[in-house]
Amino acid sequence: MSESKRYESGLVVENRGHVRVLTLDRPERRNALSTDVQADLVEELLDAAEGGTVRALVLTGNGPAFCAGFDLKEIRAQDERGERFRPPMGRPGRSIFEVVTETPIPVVAALQGHAVAGGFELALACDLRVAAPGIKLGLPEATIGMGANFGSVVLPKRIPMGIALEMLLVGEYVSSEDAERWGLVNRIVDTDDVLPTALALAEKIAGNAPISVRRMKETAVKGVELPLWQALRLDVGPNPYLSEDRREGIAAYLEKRRPEWRGR
Repeated sequence: MSESKRYESGLVVENRGHVRVLTLDRPERRNALSTDVQADLVEELLDAAEGGTVRALVLTGNGPAFCAGFDLKEIRAQDERGERFRPPMGRPGRSIFEVVTETPIPVVAALQGHAVAGGFELALACDLRVAAPGIKLGLPEATIGMGANFGSVVLPKRIPMGIALEMLLVGEYVSSEDAERWGLVNRIVDTDDVLPTALALAEKIAGNAPISVRRMKETAVKGVELPLWQALRLDVGPNPYLSEDRREGIAAYLEKRRPEWRGR
């Protein structure tokens, strides 16, 4: 059984057991990230991390595009009103990309359509990416005078520097097949199978010991650039070795039954 709600911004939230699905539902604007959508996404991500019942997240978009990035019409209207434009990291609220990256709950992006500009950055912030064949991915910010702040930092950490710089400086799109070859996309499946595949991955994650999953994600994300000796001694999040779930998991394995995780 699932339960859902819809924000006025166009964000749809659906809870399917321990999996929360966040859907950008502004197809007429190619799911552009308005200020309100960003705020609602941040709220849902923080709630999921604090609530204790959500164990995996799926982020997707409704319509032919996953997300076209920031809402340029909204930005232009603000410019015409003479409002001050603040860079992404200089705003009162937190960057949506930063929040996605830092949430301790695994996030799976279901890219059924093009993910460009801030939409591509949003996908980059997620942990796993399932994509349709032949969709466009990229950062065209240099062609319109924007900055791709998050992408400029993260993309060179994920793919070879030369390829990252070409994407950033030239501003042309690449295909999902290219992205899969470089390791940016985990799986390419038929368009109709993108969301079901992402949900299946999320459900598998949600079926594992929640403390172990959170610990592994936080250690992997925070330890990736640390020296080995320092990364091995990271102590982030709850400790699975000292949990009730560790005892339950071993007992269930030996007794050949499904474990009953309690998250403690």
